[in-house]
Amino acid sequence: MILLVAINAKYIHSNLAVYSLKAYAADPDVEIVEYTINQQVDDVLMDIYRRRPDVLCFSCYIWNLDFVEELIRELGKLRPGMPIWLGGPEVSYDAREVLRRLPQVKGVMKGEGEVTFAKLCRIYHCVDDSSEMVDISGKKGENFRQSEERIRLQVDNRLLHVDGITFRLLNGDVVENSWREVMDLSEVPFVYADMKEFEHKIVYYESSRGCPFSCSYCLSSVDKKLRFRDLSLVKRELQFFIDHKVPQVKFVDRTFNCRHDHSMAIWQYILEHDNGITNFHFEVAADILNEEELALMERMRPGLIQLEIGVQSTNPDTIRAIRRTMDFEKVAGIVRRIQNMGNIHQHLDLIAGLPYEDIESFAKSFDDVYALRPEQLQLGFLKVLKGSFMEEHQEEYGLVHKDRPPYEVLYTRWLSYEDVMRLKGIEEMVEVYYNSRQFTNTMEELVREYASAFQMYDDLSHFYEESGYGSVQHKRSTRYAILLEYIALHFPQKVEYYREKLTYDYYLRENAKSRPEFAGEYKVEKAELRSFYENEENSRRYLPAYEAYDRNQMRKMTHLEYFASTKEYILFDYMERNPLNQEARVCIVESV
Repeated sequence: MILLVAINAKYIHSNLAVYSLKAYAADPDVEIVEYTINQQVDDVLMDIYRRRPDVLCFSCYIWNLDFVEELIRELGKLRPGMPIWLGGPEVSYDAREVLRRLPQVKGVMKGEGEVTFAKLCRIYHCVDDSSEMVDISGKKGENFRQSEERIRLQVDNRLLHVDGITFRLLNGDVVENSWREVMDLSEVPFVYADMKEFEHKIVYYESSRGCPFSCSYCLSSVDKKLRFRDLSLVKRELQFFIDHKVPQVKFVDRTFNCRHDHSMAIWQYILEHDNGITNFHFEVAADILNEEELALMERMRPGLIQLEIGVQSTNPDTIRAIRRTMDFEKVAGIVRRIQNMGNIHQHLDLIAGLPYEDIESFAKSFDDVYALRPEQLQLGFLKVLKGSFMEEHQEEYGLVHKDRPPYEVLYTRWLSYEDVMRLKGIEEMVEVYYNSRQFTNTMEELVREYASAFQMYDDLSHFYEESGYGSVQHKRSTRYAILLEYIALHFPQKVEYYREKLTYDYYLRENAKSRPEFAGEYKVEKAELRSFYENEENSRRYLPAYEAYDRNQMRKMTHLEYFASTKEYILFDYMERNPLNQEARVCIVESV
Protein backbone atom coordinates (compact mmCIF):
# COMPACT_ATOMS: atom_id res chain seq x y z
CA MET A 1 0.00 0.00 0.00
CA ILE A 2 1.22 3.50 -0.90
CA LEU A 3 0.14 6.10 1.66
CA LEU A 4 -0.24 9.77 0.73
CA VAL A 5 -0.03 11.94 3.86
CA ALA A 6 -1.30 15.53 4.13
CA ILE A 7 -0.59 17.63 7.23
CA ASN A 8 -3.00 20.57 7.02
CA ALA A 9 -2.91 23.86 8.93
CA LYS A 10 -6.48 23.42 10.23
CA TYR A 11 -9.11 20.70 10.35
CA ILE A 12 -11.39 22.60 7.95
CA HIS A 13 -8.67 22.53 5.27
CA SER A 14 -8.20 19.71 2.80
CA ASN A 15 -5.22 18.96 0.57
CA LEU A 16 -6.20 19.07 -3.08
CA ALA A 17 -2.75 17.87 -4.19
CA VAL A 18 -2.89 14.40 -2.63
CA TYR A 19 -6.40 13.80 -3.97
CA SER A 20 -5.24 14.81 -7.46
CA LEU A 21 -2.27 12.42 -7.24
CA LYS A 22 -4.45 9.51 -6.18
CA ALA A 23 -7.12 10.23 -8.80
CA TYR A 24 -4.63 10.49 -11.64
CA ALA A 25 -2.70 7.36 -10.61
CA ALA A 26 -5.97 5.39 -10.52
CA ASP A 27 -4.25 2.88 -8.25
CA PRO A 28 -6.54 1.06 -5.77
CA ASP A 29 -3.56 0.45 -3.47
CA VAL A 30 -3.06 4.20 -2.89
CA GLU A 31 -4.62 5.54 0.29
CA ILE A 32 -4.89 9.08 1.68
CA VAL A 33 -4.74 10.24 5.27
CA GLU A 34 -5.01 13.83 6.48
CA TYR A 35 -3.87 15.26 9.82
CA THR A 36 -3.29 18.80 11.14
CA ILE A 37 -0.28 20.55 12.64
CA ASN A 38 -2.35 20.95 15.82
CA GLN A 39 -2.23 17.23 16.55
CA GLN A 40 0.47 15.63 18.67
CA VAL A 41 3.35 14.29 16.58
CA ASP A 42 3.28 11.04 18.57
CA ASP A 43 -0.40 10.48 17.74
CA VAL A 44 0.27 10.94 14.02
CA LEU A 45 3.39 8.78 14.22
CA MET A 46 1.47 5.91 15.82
CA ASP A 47 -1.38 6.17 13.35
CA ILE A 48 0.95 6.01 10.33
CA TYR A 49 2.84 3.07 11.87
CA ARG A 50 -0.41 1.15 12.44
CA ARG A 51 -1.32 1.58 8.77
CA ARG A 52 1.90 -0.26 7.76
CA PRO A 53 2.42 1.45 4.39
CA ASP A 54 4.90 -0.06 1.93
CA VAL A 55 5.71 3.37 0.47
CA LEU A 56 5.09 6.66 2.29
CA CYS A 57 4.63 10.05 0.59
CA PHE A 58 4.32 13.45 2.27
CA SER A 59 2.91 16.68 0.79
CA CYS A 60 5.20 19.48 2.02
CA TYR A 61 4.44 23.18 2.55
CA ILE A 62 5.91 25.98 4.64
CA TRP A 63 3.33 25.44 7.38
CA ASN A 64 3.98 21.72 7.86
CA LEU A 65 7.63 21.02 6.96
CA ASP A 66 8.95 21.00 10.55
CA PHE A 67 6.13 18.63 11.54
CA VAL A 68 6.84 16.36 8.53
CA GLU A 69 10.58 16.27 9.18
CA GLU A 70 10.07 15.25 12.81
CA LEU A 71 7.80 12.42 11.67
CA ILE A 72 10.31 11.26 9.05
CA ARG A 73 13.17 11.05 11.53
CA GLU A 74 11.14 8.86 13.88
CA LEU A 75 9.63 6.72 11.11
CA GLY A 76 13.12 6.09 9.78
CA LYS A 77 13.92 4.40 13.09
CA LEU A 78 10.70 2.39 13.18
CA ARG A 79 10.58 1.40 9.48
CA PRO A 80 14.16 1.73 8.19
CA GLY A 81 13.50 -0.08 4.92
CA MET A 82 10.37 1.83 3.93
CA PRO A 83 10.77 4.19 0.92
CA ILE A 84 9.76 7.75 1.86
CA TRP A 85 9.01 10.31 -0.86
CA LEU A 86 8.34 14.02 -0.50
CA GLY A 87 6.59 16.44 -2.84
CA GLY A 88 5.23 19.96 -2.87
CA PRO A 89 6.57 23.53 -3.19
CA GLU A 90 8.57 23.39 0.04
CA VAL A 91 10.90 20.65 -1.21
CA SER A 92 10.85 21.04 -5.00
CA TYR A 93 13.48 23.74 -5.31
CA ASP A 94 16.17 22.43 -2.97
CA ALA A 95 15.74 18.67 -3.35
CA ARG A 96 19.46 17.89 -2.90
CA GLU A 97 19.54 19.78 0.39
CA VAL A 98 16.39 17.95 1.53
CA LEU A 99 18.02 14.57 0.87
CA ARG A 100 21.21 15.67 2.62
CA ARG A 101 19.23 16.81 5.65
CA LEU A 102 16.95 13.78 5.74
CA PRO A 103 18.85 10.54 5.03
CA GLN A 104 15.64 8.61 5.68
CA VAL A 105 14.09 10.03 2.48
CA LYS A 106 14.35 8.09 -0.78
CA GLY A 107 13.45 10.93 -3.12
CA VAL A 108 11.66 14.18 -3.93
CA MET A 109 8.97 14.70 -6.55
CA LYS A 110 9.63 18.15 -8.02
CA GLY A 111 6.91 20.49 -9.21
CA GLU A 112 3.72 19.19 -10.77
CA GLY A 113 3.29 15.66 -9.47
CA GLU A 114 0.42 13.76 -11.06
CA VAL A 115 2.35 12.04 -13.87
CA THR A 116 5.44 11.56 -11.71
CA PHE A 117 3.49 9.92 -8.90
CA ALA A 118 1.67 7.63 -11.33
CA LYS A 119 5.03 6.40 -12.65
CA LEU A 120 6.30 5.80 -9.10
CA CYS A 121 3.19 3.77 -8.37
CA ARG A 122 3.82 1.56 -11.38
CA ILE A 123 7.44 1.05 -10.37
CA TYR A 124 6.58 0.09 -6.82
CA HIS A 125 3.64 -2.07 -7.89
CA CYS A 126 5.52 -3.94 -10.60
CA VAL A 127 3.42 -2.98 -13.62
CA ASP A 128 5.85 -0.77 -15.49
CA ASP A 129 6.06 -2.02 -19.09
CA SER A 130 9.79 -1.33 -19.41
CA SER A 131 11.01 -4.05 -17.05
CA GLU A 132 10.29 -7.45 -15.63
CA MET A 133 8.02 -7.97 -12.66
CA VAL A 134 9.38 -6.74 -9.34
CA ASP A 135 7.77 -6.75 -5.92
CA ILE A 136 9.22 -4.91 -2.91
CA SER A 137 5.97 -4.69 -0.97
CA GLY A 138 6.85 -7.28 1.63
CA LYS A 139 4.16 -9.62 0.25
CA LYS A 140 6.60 -11.74 -1.73
CA GLY A 141 4.98 -14.18 -4.16
CA GLU A 142 6.15 -17.54 -5.36
CA ASN A 143 8.21 -16.04 -8.20
CA PHE A 144 10.32 -14.00 -5.82
CA ARG A 145 13.91 -15.26 -6.24
CA GLN A 146 16.06 -12.21 -5.72
CA SER A 147 17.50 -10.61 -2.66
CA GLU A 148 15.99 -7.37 -1.40
CA GLU A 149 19.14 -5.49 -2.41
CA ARG A 150 18.78 -6.77 -5.97
CA ILE A 151 15.15 -5.64 -6.03
CA ARG A 152 16.06 -2.16 -4.84
CA LEU A 153 18.77 -1.92 -7.48
CA GLN A 154 16.15 -2.66 -10.12
CA VAL A 155 13.91 0.04 -8.67
CA ASP A 156 16.82 2.50 -8.82
CA ASN A 157 17.39 1.59 -12.46
CA ARG A 158 13.78 2.38 -13.25
CA LEU A 159 13.85 5.64 -11.31
CA LEU A 160 16.72 6.83 -13.51
CA HIS A 161 14.19 7.18 -16.33
CA VAL A 162 11.52 9.13 -14.38
CA ASP A 163 11.47 12.87 -15.03
CA GLY A 164 10.60 15.25 -12.21
CA ILE A 165 12.45 13.54 -9.35
CA THR A 166 15.65 13.82 -7.35
CA PHE A 167 16.45 10.60 -5.51
CA ARG A 168 19.06 8.66 -3.58
CA LEU A 169 20.62 5.55 -5.10
CA LEU A 170 21.20 2.49 -3.00
CA ASN A 171 24.91 3.42 -2.77
CA GLY A 172 24.01 6.86 -1.39
CA ASP A 173 24.67 8.90 -4.54
CA VAL A 174 22.04 11.51 -5.39
CA VAL A 175 20.58 11.64 -8.91
CA GLU A 176 18.80 14.77 -10.08
CA ASN A 177 16.56 14.03 -13.04
CA SER A 178 15.16 16.70 -15.36
CA TRP A 179 12.01 18.58 -14.42
CA ARG A 180 8.91 17.18 -16.06
CA GLU A 181 7.03 19.06 -18.75
CA VAL A 182 3.74 20.36 -17.40
CA MET A 183 0.58 18.48 -18.27
CA ASP A 184 -2.74 19.37 -19.82
CA LEU A 185 -4.84 20.46 -16.84
CA SER A 186 -7.95 18.89 -18.35
CA GLU A 187 -6.32 15.48 -17.92
CA VAL A 188 -6.40 15.78 -14.12
CA PRO A 189 -9.42 13.81 -12.86
CA PHE A 190 -12.11 15.46 -10.73
CA VAL A 191 -11.39 14.38 -7.16
CA TYR A 192 -14.69 15.08 -5.41
CA ALA A 193 -16.78 12.02 -6.28
CA ASP A 194 -17.62 11.36 -2.62
CA MET A 195 -18.43 14.58 -0.75
CA LYS A 196 -18.71 12.75 2.58
CA GLU A 197 -14.92 12.89 2.83
CA PHE A 198 -15.09 16.69 2.67
CA GLU A 199 -18.01 17.35 4.98
CA HIS A 200 -17.36 20.41 7.18
CA LYS A 201 -14.25 21.27 5.15
CA ILE A 202 -13.36 23.95 2.63
CA VAL A 203 -13.39 22.51 -0.87
CA TYR A 204 -10.49 23.59 -3.11
CA TYR A 205 -10.72 23.69 -6.89
CA GLU A 206 -8.41 24.73 -9.72
CA SER A 207 -9.46 25.87 -13.16
CA SER A 208 -5.97 27.06 -14.13
CA ARG A 209 -2.33 26.49 -13.22
CA GLY A 210 0.55 28.92 -13.50
CA CYS A 211 0.48 32.72 -13.42
CA PRO A 212 1.05 35.40 -16.07
CA PHE A 213 2.80 37.68 -13.58
CA SER A 214 6.33 37.53 -12.17
CA CYS A 215 6.07 38.61 -8.53
CA SER A 216 9.50 38.09 -7.01
CA TYR A 217 8.26 36.61 -3.70
CA CYS A 218 6.01 33.99 -5.30
CA LEU A 219 6.87 30.56 -6.70
CA SER A 220 4.12 30.85 -9.30
CA SER A 221 6.43 33.21 -11.17
CA VAL A 222 8.93 30.36 -11.69
CA ASP A 223 6.53 28.48 -13.96
CA LYS A 224 5.28 30.71 -16.77
CA LYS A 225 3.28 27.94 -18.44
CA LEU A 226 -0.23 29.15 -17.79
CA ARG A 227 -2.85 26.49 -18.52
CA PHE A 228 -6.64 26.36 -18.26
CA ARG A 229 -9.01 23.49 -17.63
CA ASP A 230 -11.56 22.88 -20.37
CA LEU A 231 -14.66 24.95 -19.59
CA SER A 232 -17.05 22.09 -20.30
CA LEU A 233 -15.34 20.12 -17.53
CA VAL A 234 -15.30 23.12 -15.21
CA LYS A 235 -19.02 23.75 -15.61
CA ARG A 236 -19.88 20.10 -15.02
CA GLU A 237 -17.73 20.06 -11.87
CA LEU A 238 -19.13 23.34 -10.57
CA GLN A 239 -22.61 21.93 -11.01
CA PHE A 240 -21.58 18.99 -8.84
CA PHE A 241 -20.68 21.41 -6.02
CA ILE A 242 -23.89 23.35 -6.53
CA ASP A 243 -26.03 20.19 -6.51
CA HIS A 244 -24.35 19.05 -3.29
CA LYS A 245 -24.85 22.49 -1.68
CA VAL A 246 -21.16 22.77 -0.73
CA PRO A 247 -20.82 25.79 1.62
CA GLN A 248 -17.63 27.18 0.07
CA VAL A 249 -15.52 26.40 -2.99
CA LYS A 250 -12.13 28.09 -2.92
CA PHE A 251 -10.48 28.47 -6.33
CA VAL A 252 -6.71 28.06 -6.02
CA ASP A 253 -6.01 29.73 -9.39
CA ARG A 254 -3.20 32.23 -8.80
CA THR A 255 -4.86 35.03 -10.81
CA PHE A 256 -8.34 33.84 -11.66
CA ASN A 257 -9.27 36.68 -14.01
CA CYS A 258 -6.09 36.70 -16.10
CA ARG A 259 -8.07 35.45 -19.13
CA HIS A 260 -11.32 37.31 -19.62
CA ASP A 261 -13.34 34.69 -21.52
CA HIS A 262 -12.44 32.03 -18.94
CA SER A 263 -13.41 34.08 -15.88
CA MET A 264 -16.58 35.41 -17.53
CA ALA A 265 -17.77 31.93 -18.48
CA ILE A 266 -17.33 30.66 -14.92
CA TRP A 267 -18.89 33.70 -13.22
CA GLN A 268 -21.80 33.61 -15.67
CA TYR A 269 -22.36 29.93 -14.91
CA ILE A 270 -22.39 30.26 -11.14
CA LEU A 271 -24.71 33.28 -11.42
CA GLU A 272 -27.18 31.36 -13.56
CA HIS A 273 -27.00 28.19 -11.41
CA ASP A 274 -26.80 29.79 -7.96
CA ASN A 275 -28.32 27.51 -5.31
CA GLY A 276 -28.57 30.28 -2.70
CA ILE A 277 -26.00 28.56 -0.46
CA THR A 278 -22.61 27.96 -2.08
CA ASN A 279 -19.96 30.68 -1.88
CA PHE A 280 -17.07 30.81 -4.37
CA HIS A 281 -13.73 32.41 -3.45
CA PHE A 282 -11.42 33.86 -6.14
CA GLU A 283 -7.99 35.49 -6.07
CA VAL A 284 -8.07 38.26 -8.66
CA ALA A 285 -6.08 41.19 -10.01
CA ALA A 286 -8.52 44.06 -9.47
CA ASP A 287 -6.94 46.43 -11.97
CA ILE A 288 -7.66 44.10 -14.91
CA LEU A 289 -11.33 43.60 -14.09
CA ASN A 290 -13.31 45.08 -16.96
CA GLU A 291 -16.78 46.60 -17.36
CA GLU A 292 -18.38 43.35 -18.49
CA GLU A 293 -17.08 41.47 -15.45
CA LEU A 294 -18.11 44.23 -13.05
CA ALA A 295 -21.60 44.41 -14.53
CA LEU A 296 -21.94 40.66 -14.08
CA MET A 297 -20.78 40.85 -10.45
CA GLU A 298 -23.35 43.50 -9.68
CA ARG A 299 -26.12 41.01 -10.48
CA MET A 300 -24.85 38.36 -8.05
CA ARG A 301 -26.56 37.30 -4.87
CA PRO A 302 -24.91 38.77 -1.74
CA GLY A 303 -22.35 36.18 -0.64
CA LEU A 304 -22.26 34.25 -3.92
CA ILE A 305 -18.60 35.20 -4.47
CA GLN A 306 -15.79 36.76 -2.48
CA LEU A 307 -12.61 38.28 -3.86
CA GLU A 308 -9.04 38.27 -2.58
CA ILE A 309 -6.92 41.09 -3.98
CA GLY A 310 -3.16 41.24 -3.39
CA VAL A 311 -2.13 44.88 -3.17
CA GLN A 312 1.09 44.10 -1.19
CA SER A 313 2.33 47.74 -1.25
CA THR A 314 1.42 51.12 -2.68
CA ASN A 315 5.05 52.30 -2.87
CA PRO A 316 5.91 52.55 -6.61
CA ASP A 317 9.58 51.69 -5.98
CA THR A 318 8.55 48.57 -4.09
CA ILE A 319 6.09 47.52 -6.78
CA ARG A 320 8.80 47.79 -9.43
CA ALA A 321 11.33 45.91 -7.29
CA ILE A 322 9.02 42.95 -6.75
CA ARG A 323 8.22 42.86 -10.48
CA ARG A 324 4.51 43.42 -10.06
CA THR A 325 2.25 45.16 -12.51
CA MET A 326 -0.32 47.19 -10.61
CA ASP A 327 -2.07 50.53 -10.99
CA PHE A 328 -3.15 51.26 -7.41
CA GLU A 329 -5.42 54.13 -8.35
CA LYS A 330 -7.27 51.81 -10.68
CA VAL A 331 -7.34 49.09 -8.00
CA ALA A 332 -8.79 51.59 -5.51
CA GLY A 333 -11.48 52.65 -7.96
CA ILE A 334 -12.48 49.05 -8.69
CA VAL A 335 -12.52 48.11 -4.99
CA ARG A 336 -14.76 51.10 -4.18
CA ARG A 337 -17.08 50.25 -7.03
CA ILE A 338 -17.44 46.64 -5.89
CA GLN A 339 -17.95 47.81 -2.33
CA ASN A 340 -20.77 50.09 -3.43
CA MET A 341 -22.49 47.07 -4.97
CA GLY A 342 -22.95 45.76 -1.42
CA ASN A 343 -22.93 42.09 -2.37
CA ILE A 344 -19.29 40.95 -2.42
CA HIS A 345 -16.74 40.42 0.35
CA GLN A 346 -13.30 41.79 -0.55
CA HIS A 347 -10.04 40.74 1.15
CA LEU A 348 -7.06 43.02 0.49
CA ASP A 349 -3.51 41.91 1.28
CA LEU A 350 -0.36 43.80 2.32
CA ILE A 351 3.14 42.33 2.77
CA ALA A 352 5.64 43.83 5.23
CA GLY A 353 9.36 43.43 4.56
CA LEU A 354 9.44 44.11 0.82
CA PRO A 355 12.33 46.03 -0.80
CA TYR A 356 12.33 49.84 -0.43
CA GLU A 357 9.53 49.71 2.14
CA ASP A 358 10.56 51.25 5.47
CA ILE A 359 8.19 51.78 8.39
CA GLU A 360 6.98 55.15 7.08
CA SER A 361 6.37 53.74 3.61
CA PHE A 362 4.53 50.75 5.03
CA ALA A 363 2.40 53.05 7.19
CA LYS A 364 1.34 54.88 4.02
CA SER A 365 0.58 51.59 2.24
CA PHE A 366 -1.49 50.55 5.25
CA ASP A 367 -3.42 53.81 5.32
CA ASP A 368 -4.01 53.70 1.56
CA VAL A 369 -5.53 50.23 1.75
CA TYR A 370 -7.38 50.83 5.03
CA ALA A 371 -9.09 53.83 3.42
CA LEU A 372 -10.75 51.42 0.98
CA ARG A 373 -12.52 49.70 3.92
CA PRO A 374 -12.25 46.11 2.68
CA GLU A 375 -14.05 43.42 4.67
CA GLN A 376 -10.63 41.93 5.49
CA LEU A 377 -7.21 43.61 5.55
CA GLN A 378 -4.57 40.89 5.71
CA LEU A 379 -1.25 42.19 7.01
CA GLY A 380 1.30 39.50 6.19
CA PHE A 381 5.08 39.30 6.43
CA LEU A 382 7.42 38.45 3.59
CA LYS A 383 8.29 34.77 3.36
CA VAL A 384 11.50 34.12 1.45
CA LEU A 385 10.58 30.97 -0.44
CA LYS A 386 13.18 28.61 -1.84
CA GLY A 387 13.56 29.01 -5.59
CA SER A 388 12.00 32.49 -5.67
CA PHE A 389 13.56 35.60 -7.21
CA MET A 390 13.45 37.17 -3.73
CA GLU A 391 15.69 34.43 -2.34
CA GLU A 392 18.22 35.04 -5.13
CA HIS A 393 18.39 38.76 -4.30
CA GLN A 394 18.26 38.64 -0.51
CA GLU A 395 21.84 39.86 -0.14
CA GLU A 396 21.15 42.84 -2.39
CA TYR A 397 18.18 43.78 -0.21
CA GLY A 398 19.93 43.14 3.11
CA LEU A 399 17.15 40.65 3.67
CA VAL A 400 17.54 38.36 6.68
CA HIS A 401 14.90 35.74 7.38
CA LYS A 402 14.28 32.82 9.70
CA ASP A 403 16.09 29.61 8.82
CA ARG A 404 13.07 27.42 9.45
CA PRO A 405 9.69 27.50 7.68
CA PRO A 406 7.91 29.73 6.96
CA TYR A 407 11.21 31.64 6.38
CA GLU A 408 9.64 34.88 7.57
CA VAL A 409 11.54 38.15 7.31
CA LEU A 410 13.50 39.29 10.40
CA TYR A 411 14.81 42.55 8.99
CA THR A 412 15.85 44.22 5.75
CA ARG A 413 17.97 47.17 4.67
CA TRP A 414 14.89 49.36 5.16
CA LEU A 415 13.05 47.66 8.02
CA SER A 416 14.65 46.84 11.39
CA TYR A 417 13.67 43.94 13.62
CA GLU A 418 12.22 46.52 16.04
CA ASP A 419 10.00 47.68 13.19
CA VAL A 420 8.96 44.11 12.46
CA MET A 421 8.01 43.59 16.11
CA ARG A 422 5.99 46.80 15.99
CA LEU A 423 4.16 45.61 12.88
CA LYS A 424 3.46 42.24 14.52
CA GLY A 425 1.60 44.09 17.27
CA ILE A 426 -0.36 46.09 14.71
CA GLU A 427 -1.20 42.90 12.83
CA GLU A 428 -2.70 41.43 15.99
CA MET A 429 -4.81 44.53 16.62
CA VAL A 430 -6.07 44.55 13.04
CA GLU A 431 -7.08 40.89 13.37
CA VAL A 432 -8.93 41.50 16.62
CA TYR A 433 -10.54 44.88 16.02
CA TYR A 434 -10.93 45.06 12.23
CA ASN A 435 -10.94 41.64 10.58
CA SER A 436 -13.20 40.11 13.22
CA ARG A 437 -15.94 42.51 12.01
CA GLN A 438 -17.15 42.69 15.61
CA PHE A 439 -16.23 46.36 16.17
CA THR A 440 -17.11 47.86 12.79
CA ASN A 441 -19.02 50.97 13.90
CA THR A 442 -16.76 51.68 16.85
CA MET A 443 -13.56 51.50 14.83
CA GLU A 444 -15.09 53.53 12.00
CA GLU A 445 -15.77 56.30 14.50
CA LEU A 446 -12.55 55.91 16.50
CA VAL A 447 -10.30 56.24 13.45
CA ARG A 448 -11.67 59.76 12.96
CA GLU A 449 -9.83 60.74 16.14
CA TYR A 450 -6.49 60.04 14.44
CA ALA A 451 -4.60 61.48 11.50
CA SER A 452 -3.72 57.91 10.48
CA ALA A 453 -5.34 54.49 10.84
CA PHE A 454 -1.84 53.04 11.15
CA GLN A 455 -1.22 55.28 14.16
CA MET A 456 -4.46 54.19 15.81
CA TYR A 457 -3.60 50.49 15.62
CA ASP A 458 -0.01 51.23 16.63
CA ASP A 459 -1.19 53.07 19.75
CA LEU A 460 -3.65 50.31 20.56
CA SER A 461 -0.88 47.74 20.24
CA HIS A 462 1.35 49.69 22.63
CA PHE A 463 -1.55 49.87 25.11
CA TYR A 464 -2.00 46.09 24.96
CA GLU A 465 1.71 45.57 25.55
CA GLU A 466 1.99 48.07 28.43
CA SER A 467 -1.16 46.71 30.10
CA GLY A 468 -0.07 43.08 29.87
CA TYR A 469 -3.00 42.11 27.64
CA GLY A 470 -0.96 40.92 24.69
CA SER A 471 -0.08 37.41 25.84
CA VAL A 472 -3.53 36.51 27.18
CA GLN A 473 -6.41 34.74 25.46
CA HIS A 474 -9.44 36.99 25.93
CA LYS A 475 -13.10 36.14 25.55
CA ARG A 476 -15.10 38.29 23.19
CA SER A 477 -16.77 40.60 25.75
CA THR A 478 -13.37 41.27 27.33
CA ARG A 479 -12.06 42.64 24.03
CA TYR A 480 -14.85 45.23 24.15
CA ALA A 481 -14.01 46.13 27.74
CA ILE A 482 -10.30 46.52 26.91
CA LEU A 483 -11.08 48.82 23.99
CA LEU A 484 -13.30 50.93 26.24
CA GLU A 485 -10.46 51.08 28.79
CA TYR A 486 -8.13 52.31 26.03
CA ILE A 487 -10.68 54.95 24.98
CA ALA A 488 -11.10 56.11 28.59
CA LEU A 489 -7.33 56.67 28.76
CA HIS A 490 -7.06 58.63 25.51
CA PHE A 491 -10.50 60.22 25.13
CA PRO A 492 -12.00 60.38 28.64
CA GLN A 493 -14.61 62.96 27.64
CA LYS A 494 -16.10 60.51 25.11
CA VAL A 495 -16.32 57.34 27.19
CA GLU A 496 -20.12 57.17 27.29
CA TYR A 497 -20.39 57.89 23.58
CA TYR A 498 -18.02 55.03 22.74
CA ARG A 499 -19.65 52.75 25.32
CA GLU A 500 -22.82 53.04 23.25
CA LYS A 501 -20.93 52.40 20.01
CA LEU A 502 -19.43 49.26 21.49
CA THR A 503 -22.81 48.15 22.83
CA TYR A 504 -24.35 48.65 19.39
CA ASP A 505 -21.58 46.57 17.77
CA TYR A 506 -21.93 43.87 20.39
CA TYR A 507 -25.68 43.38 19.96
CA LEU A 508 -25.42 43.76 16.19
CA ARG A 509 -23.79 40.34 16.11
CA GLU A 510 -24.73 38.55 19.29
CA ASN A 511 -28.07 37.87 20.93
CA ALA A 512 -26.47 37.82 24.37
CA LYS A 513 -28.29 36.01 27.17
CA SER A 514 -26.65 38.15 29.83
CA ARG A 515 -25.61 41.80 29.58
CA PRO A 516 -21.85 42.35 29.30
CA GLU A 517 -20.32 44.49 32.04
CA PHE A 518 -18.79 47.05 29.66
CA ALA A 519 -22.28 47.99 28.34
CA GLY A 520 -23.32 49.45 31.68
CA GLU A 521 -26.87 49.64 32.99
CA TYR A 522 -29.72 48.50 30.75
CA LYS A 523 -31.80 51.62 30.05
CA VAL A 524 -35.04 50.04 28.82
CA GLU A 525 -37.55 49.80 31.66
CA LYS A 526 -39.28 46.45 32.25
CA ALA A 527 -42.68 48.03 31.65
CA GLU A 528 -41.48 49.53 28.36
CA LEU A 529 -40.08 46.22 27.24
CA ARG A 530 -43.27 44.35 28.11
CA SER A 531 -45.40 46.95 26.39
CA PHE A 532 -43.33 46.86 23.20
CA TYR A 533 -43.57 43.09 22.73
CA GLU A 534 -47.28 43.04 23.63
CA ASN A 535 -47.95 45.62 20.94
CA GLU A 536 -45.70 43.81 18.47
CA GLU A 537 -47.58 40.56 19.02
CA ASN A 538 -50.72 42.32 17.86
CA SER A 539 -49.41 44.63 15.13
CA ARG A 540 -46.18 42.99 13.80
CA ARG A 541 -45.11 46.51 12.89
CA TYR A 542 -41.37 45.94 13.29
CA LEU A 543 -41.23 42.15 13.09
CA PRO A 544 -43.50 41.12 10.20
CA ALA A 545 -41.58 37.85 9.70
CA TYR A 546 -42.46 36.67 13.23
CA GLU A 547 -46.10 35.75 12.62
CA ALA A 548 -45.54 32.22 13.96
CA TYR A 549 -44.10 33.47 17.27
CA ASP A 550 -45.69 34.90 20.40
CA ARG A 551 -44.40 37.86 22.45
CA ASN A 552 -42.10 35.75 24.64
CA GLN A 553 -40.52 34.02 21.67
CA MET A 554 -40.04 37.33 19.85
CA ARG A 555 -38.36 38.75 22.93
CA LYS A 556 -35.88 35.84 23.00
CA MET A 557 -35.10 36.16 19.28
CA THR A 558 -34.51 39.92 19.26
CA HIS A 559 -33.00 42.63 21.45
CA LEU A 560 -34.24 46.14 22.23
CA GLU A 561 -31.70 48.76 23.31
CA TYR A 562 -31.98 52.47 24.18
CA PHE A 563 -29.16 54.80 23.11
CA ALA A 564 -29.08 58.06 25.04
CA SER A 565 -26.71 59.84 22.63
CA THR A 566 -29.29 59.65 19.83
CA LYS A 567 -32.37 59.25 22.07
CA GLU A 568 -33.40 56.22 20.02
CA TYR A 569 -34.69 52.74 20.71
CA ILE A 570 -32.99 50.25 18.37
CA LEU A 571 -34.39 46.79 17.70
CA PHE A 572 -31.92 44.04 16.71
CA ASP A 573 -33.53 41.21 14.72
CA TYR A 574 -31.41 38.05 14.73
CA MET A 575 -33.62 35.97 12.50
CA GLU A 576 -33.17 38.25 9.49
CA ARG A 577 -29.41 38.69 9.38
CA ASN A 578 -27.47 40.29 6.54
CA PRO A 579 -26.34 37.34 4.35
CA LEU A 580 -23.04 39.07 3.57
CA ASN A 581 -21.80 39.84 7.10
CA GLN A 582 -24.33 38.08 9.36
CA GLU A 583 -25.20 41.31 11.15
CA ALA A 584 -28.68 41.53 12.67
CA ARG A 585 -31.34 43.54 10.90
CA VAL A 586 -31.80 46.78 12.83
CA CYS A 587 -34.66 49.24 12.90
CA ILE A 588 -35.45 52.37 14.88
CA VAL A 589 -38.46 51.97 17.14
CA GLU A 590 -40.41 55.21 17.25
CA SER A 591 -41.94 54.63 20.68
CA VAL A 592 -42.32 51.90 23.28
